[in-house]
Amino acid sequence: MSRCYYRVRLGEAAAFAEQCRAGGFIGVHWGFDEDLSGQFGNSWRDFNARFRPVYLERHPGKSPVAAGLACGMLWTLGEGMNIGDIVLSPASDGQFMIGKVTSDYYCASGEILPQRRRVDWFDIRAARSEMSTEFLRSTNGPGTIVVVADYADEIERLIGHDAPPAVIATSDVIEDPSTFALEKHLEDFLVTNWAQTELGREYNIFSDEGELVGQQYPSDTGPIDVLAISKDRKTLLVVELKRGRASDVVVGQVQRYMGYVAGELAEEGQNVRGVIIAMEDDLRLQRALSVTQNIDFYRYQVSFRLVQA
Repeated sequence: MSRCYYRVRLGEAAAFAEQCRAGGFIGVHWGFDEDLSGQFGNSWRDFNARFRPVYLERHPGKSPVAAGLACGMLWTLGEGMNIGDIVLSPASDGQFMIGKVTSDYYCASGEILPQRRRVDWFDIRAARSEMSTEFLRSTNGPGTIVVVADYADEIERLIGHDAPPAVIATSDVIEDPSTFALEKHLEDFLVTNWAQTELGREYNIFSDEGELVGQQYPSDTGPIDVLAISKDRKTLLVVELKRGRASDVVVGQVQRYMGYVAGELAEEGQNVRGVIIAMEDDLRLQRALSVTQNIDFYRYQVSFRLVQA
């Protein structure tokens, strides 16, 4: 089994990073101090359905979106991770600690970050200057636990290992590889400049206590590119970049995300809309959207010029 790679924050502003390093573990809390052994199961969705109400009861005023994010990450620590997976954790000095997961889930009730995995920390710390801009940006994203598997080769080099062999595959899901590569960067640009976009006039990217949690929001059919909420909080918006994919694929994906948001996250009185963003539309996309409700389409334009100094 190939291993996965995670960025794990150990308390706000790395408050518990050194204690976790000294104790050889990673952990989370979110108000769960009890032993959850045997309760994770194999289904992320079932765990969320059971424990979101518990989270909301223990955190009055929190939204179902915040509850879903917390319970999803708790499931990742408890069941989703595997022995041998690699974790990166920001330290208080701004560098990153890197370690390997060495145990199944366990609970240390009454202690800091009681929901835990044992970790064998490497005798290195990765400086931000050693990391590519894209990799560093991914580690700065929202959420306590984030998958950073796209940067496996960089991480392996940081810990002194050879990069894993590249897997090259073709897929009829991807129509335009060059557009696919461009739109990997478009998502970050969209989030950074959200307030200046057409969508930003009516919607805000979903945040929790000042932290943006709506980018790459996890669902049971994959991560949502952007989850936003209208300024009057009556509408949840699913935003998906086409990423060069076949039109039928991206329309179906948006519909699945919208179904998840409507069934699992929307509160009473809230409705759900979708948006697809692409460089160009096409006949298949037009046909699909013509019989689809509550999904809008936006084209983006890229402008590039050289100015002599």
